[in-house]
Amino acid sequence: MDLRLPPSLHVFERGWLSSNNILFTGRHDTALVDSGYVTHAPQTLALVRQALNGRPLGRLLNTHLHSDHCGGNALLQATYGCHTAIPALDADKVAAWDEEALSYRATGQQCARFGFDATLRPGDSLELGDLSWRVLAAPGHDPHALLFFCESEGILISGDALWENGFGVIFPELAGEPGFAEVGATLALIASLAPRVVIPGHGPVFANVADAVARARARLDYLSADPVRNAQNAVKVLLKFLLLERRALALEGLPGLLSAIPLVERVRTALLAMSQDELAGWAVAALVRARAARIAGGQLLDV
Repeated sequence: MDLRLPPSLHVFERGWLSSNNILFTGRHDTALVDSGYVTHAPQTLALVRQALNGRPLGRLLNTHLHSDHCGGNALLQATYGCHTAIPALDADKVAAWDEEALSYRATGQQCARFGFDATLRPGDSLELGDLSWRVLAAPGHDPHALLFFCESEGILISGDALWENGFGVIFPELAGEPGFAEVGATLALIASLAPRVVIPGHGPVFANVADAVARARARLDYLSADPVRNAQNAVKVLLKFLLLERRALALEGLPGLLSAIPLVERVRTALLAMSQDELAGWAVAALVRARAARIAGGQLLDV
């Protein structure tokens, strides 16, 4: 299994609350791809500062603008004044700081306001860590998400389009927009690139890409066969995210907490046909069954 990475490329594998961060230290430039969640921003800054060893951070890029991938942007910008590039189709939302359109309000998540200096579009070319990278579209999990591919090294930065075991929640389907077909097309694109190694948005760097794509396709088939499954998965993921952020949640307050998340409430009424109490009970049981949480003293606790 060939997991070799160039010496100018450094991966900070983070927990699931924050995305992985990819730091490039080229001869004449430095850059970071994705900055984690806002509550982990000081840790992100500390990791970057230690690795740079006195060098400034010149550039910051985002694969997509979900809160766990750009929550450290503001602190990094304030610290380094780094040139920041974001997906072009999200530029107007960021300029206006429309938290509804950016999904932060809909998912009940936080993100410190940040700005940008440039935009990224499919077909763009980048130089990162003295290597050439292509920008490719990766719709599905997020309609405006991007991939970065270095053909000479066979390295793919996949964001949440492909993990070693799956991919990110297919959010567009929950808002009544297409997403299943887009995930399939993105997986087909990744397979056609035949990368040697993938740096995912979450989880370890991996090399058995064909097997990962096969697992992702099987997962997509399972979810798309019954949209309720995708909705249930989203509720579990959003509750787990809250648990990762807060570490403990009072059980008696969960129905109200979940109902205050607009996306969860939409899913509950449109797809799941459960009461608020039923949904909270189901989601807690699902996380406990998956050993992603435990109950003690009237609280749901992270594990």
